[in-house]
Amino acid sequence: MPNESPSPLWYALTVKSNHERAAAQALESKGLETFVPLYRSRRRWSDRIKELELPLFAGYVFCRFLSTERARILSTPGVNSVVGFGNRPAPVDDGEIRAVRTLVASGLPLGPWPFLRVGERVRVEAGPLCGVEGILTQVKDAWRVVVSIELLQRSIAAEVDRDSLSLATRPAPAPGPRSTPRVTGRSPHVRS
Repeated sequence: MPNESPSPLWYALTVKSNHERAAAQALESKGLETFVPLYRSRRRWSDRIKELELPLFAGYVFCRFLSTERARILSTPGVNSVVGFGNRPAPVDDGEIRAVRTLVASGLPLGPWPFLRVGERVRVEAGPLCGVEGILTQVKDAWRVVVSIELLQRSIAAEVDRDSLSLATRPAPAPGPRSTPRVTGRSPHVRS
């Protein structure tokens, strides 16, 4: 490929439902770096309440590799496809991966969030999320910063103190039609 990057990039992989961790372990056994961001969720059964760790991006695993390694990736048990456009894998922005890692490591309550295109882009100036940029939204009396993975059209949100926010210097993406990544067998859009 003429525009091949000399260093590994992050890519999103679609994986079998509920097999995110197993696919990541199989990729790691091949010496690859993976990222499966998790969040805690309480589930109620008739006889008990249990706290579970669930993937923030259900059905996806992030993996860092050279695009020339695509065949090796696709031969991994549990991996369905590499998210991309046409037959070309599309890398995930390193800044988006860093922002998701920061949110997960913060220990703040977080969870999946509907993908947003409108709203003000903000930067967190204090606290455990200092430096993270995202979209500001309000749910009831709580303020949240929403961080998105553009390629997957998925987002996550963390509660923040509104006083610790400033307007980000780079503008939010313009609303409107956008080319949708081609994913074999499943749409990358948020499921209801």
